[in-house]
Amino acid sequence: MTVEDVSAGPLIGVLALQGAVAEHAAALQASGAAVRIVRRPAELDGLDGLVVPGGESTAMARIAAPVKMFEAVREHREAGLAVFGTCAGLILLAESVADAQALEGFERIRGLDVVVRRNAYGSQLNSFTTELPVQGIGEPDRPLEAVFIRAPVIEEIRSADVEVLAEAQGHPVAVRQGRLLAASFHPELTSDYRLHQYFVGLATS
Repeated sequence: MTVEDVSAGPLIGVLALQGAVAEHAAALQASGAAVRIVRRPAELDGLDGLVVPGGESTAMARIAAPVKMFEAVREHREAGLAVFGTCAGLILLAESVADAQALEGFERIRGLDVVVRRNAYGSQLNSFTTELPVQGIGEPDRPLEAVFIRAPVIEEIRSADVEVLAEAQGHPVAVRQGRLLAASFHPELTSDYRLHQYFVGLATS
C-alpha cells in the first residue's frame, strides 16, 4: 500500500498495527502527502510525520512490544517528528491514562500532556457521529463530521501548551501540543479530510 513519491509532498507514515490504515493513507494522499506504511522501527527514518490510527490500545501495545516500536516512535517524536493520534492513538500519545491497568508493563509513545480515559464514551453499541466546529482547519462555519467508536475521553489538560481544537459533550476531543495532534474520534472514516490537511501542514512547519 506504500505510495512513496516524495516529490508529491511531505512523507507521512501510517503505523500499521491495527485500525483503518488504508483509510488514513487515502486521506493523507488526498491531502497532498506521500505515504509510507510503517511496520518496523527502521521505516520511521526520513518521515515528516506519523499517524497512529485507532484500534485497541492494549492490543496495539502488545503487537508493538517485540520490536520496540513505541520506544522508536518516542525517540523520533522527541527529535521533532510530528505525530497524529486518533482514538487509540490518542491514548498512546497521552502522558497519563486514568484507567491504565491493562497497559501496565507496556510502553506508550507519550508526549501529550493530558489525562485520558479509555472507552469512556461506551461500547461499540454506543458509537455515534456528530458535527463539530474545529479550530484552525479552514472553513470555520462548516463543522467537521466526527465518528466516535469506543472513544477515549480527555479528562484533564495538564499544560498550557495544549490547545483545544474541538469539544464534544463537555470534553476536549481534538487537541494540539506543538507538533503533536490528537483526536478522540476517527476523521479517516469520512470524506472530509480537513484534519488530515491540518496535520500535513503541521508536519511541514
